Amino acid sequence: MRVAIALIAALAAVFVIGVANAPAQTYPSRPVTLVVGFAPGGGTDTVARVMQKRLVEYLGQSVVVENRAGAGGTIAADLVAKANPDGYTILLATIAALAVAPHLNSKLPYNPLRDFVPISMATVSGNVLVVHPSLQAKTLAEYVKEANSLPGGIAYGTSGVGSAGHLAGELFRLTAKANLVHVPYKGGGPAMSDLLGGQIPSVFASATTATPQVKSGKIRALGSTGSKRSASLPDVPTIAEQGYPGYEATNWYAYVAPAKTQKDIIARLNREIVKTLNDPEVHAAILKQGEEPTPSTPEELAQHMAREYATWGRVIKEAGIPVEQ
Repeated sequence: MRVAIALIAALAAVFVIGVANAPAQTYPSRPVTLVVGFAPGGGTDTVARVMQKRLVEYLGQSVVVENRAGAGGTIAADLVAKANPDGYTILLATIAALAVAPHLNSKLPYNPLRDFVPISMATVSGNVLVVHPSLQAKTLAEYVKEANSLPGGIAYGTSGVGSAGHLAGELFRLTAKANLVHVPYKGGGPAMSDLLGGQIPSVFASATTATPQVKSGKIRALGSTGSKRSASLPDVPTIAEQGYPGYEATNWYAYVAPAKTQKDIIARLNREIVKTLNDPEVHAAILKQGEEPTPSTPEELAQHMAREYATWGRVIKEAGIPVEQ
């Protein structure tokens, strides 16, 4: 009798383990929702949709891109953080939602380092410091000199408070000890329009926004903010090259899932996302948008998120950027 009971218990345990592992073994068995925190047509949405077709082929299931715009991507991030951790709801997030927002909003309803599990980096891109021809500065050194010679300094525009451009500008202001004044806009488009019109003398802009205007000769590019030169503006030196070693401020998009998502599901998502990013057609299409495909392991993304979280927390504090209470 005891042997029979022990055998039944053992079989039950095997059954429970099998049921627990079943979702991972059959994943995905239905469509996967990819949440994007911005409206259609923006950079994050464009990358998601460029990747969508190939990702569908590699996963063997539909991938539905769902736009949940608002609050700099944090509405979408909060939605995914609270989603069922079954691999069927994932997020393509930006630096703002994963490394910046916690330092700007004391009531943020999620913790990016606790409430998500990393899948893979998607893309990385630098911003570009561009200036109106009315400025005398032709180089980054001359820009700093001119800023420090003017009583009110030089204003620089960005796509908004807490944006990648804002952080790049504040990091440069602190690093170069330059007299710069931040002017936030409601998007990169309006900032570029004012720069072209001469209403503002300089902008930390995305490479995607700046490149056409630089190539047309309407504005000048003085430096890119990444660790290496922009693929779309290879003749523009990085800020680090111009006397500020170690300076780096990039915009990046990354795939994450809700915390507690099974490791083998994360491994499957990572494998197919990396294959998609390395697909020649997808790779070329993303580069054309001014972004650089940058696949990674989940561990590499986790380390990157932690570093960026610490870096921008320090910069926001040192720059005195107000925190929303």
